Amino acid sequence: MVKSMSSPIAQPPTAGGMSSRMVAVDVYGYLAAAILRNEIPPASRVNINAVAVSLGVSATPVREALARLESDGLVTQLHLKGYRTTELLNQREIRELWQFRMLIEPYSAGNAATLATPAQLEALQHEIDSFASAPVGSDFDSYQDFSAHDARLHALILAASGNDVITRAFERTHCHLHAFRLAYTGSAGRATVDEHAAIVDHIVSRDTAGAGAAMMTHLAHSRDRLLPLAKQG
Repeated sequence: MVKSMSSPIAQPPTAGGMSSRMVAVDVYGYLAAAILRNEIPPASRVNINAVAVSLGVSATPVREALARLESDGLVTQLHLKGYRTTELLNQREIRELWQFRMLIEPYSAGNAATLATPAQLEALQHEIDSFASAPVGSDFDSYQDFSAHDARLHALILAASGNDVITRAFERTHCHLHAFRLAYTGSAGRATVDEHAAIVDHIVSRDTAGAGAAMMTHLAHSRDRLLPLAKQG
């Protein structure tokens, strides 16, 4: 069942005066926000027709939005039963996902220190400067902005490392979305901001070993911040 979605990011989308593509994008954003806020709880069936009626759109943009959410790992399609939201990551899944990240991201941070162009270094420094402090409180919008910053920073580092295969593999994990579902009601804390700054400082200084070590430290700490929030598994 679809739980109440009375507190979306934006007003429910309507089809009047909008292209079908724009409606689908709005439905996607609306449903993604409801899932991330746990207004549609984990392991809940999503009724396409009920969502369409609730939002005042046809079933087509809802199906398109759900297909995109499936690629994000937020819903899964059930044979002859439509879609349901995915479970939150459990402790075993967090450990496995972070093991993968620890294999590729310290290496990528070290490569970025060596290979990043001046423009890429400037982009990394700008991203750090744009979030010099942790979010105040634990409201959805503040933490969403911080999570988006976190995802952008890691993506910039991967891009600067010069390995497209690693970048694509990382993108398929959707790790920041999964972490967000677990953690947005808690504070990311000053520690995360300081860890990010340390990584970028080493990259900008062309310190390959330091960048890799700083990234490894950050990942270990971020894993340890998430584990207490997850169920055993």
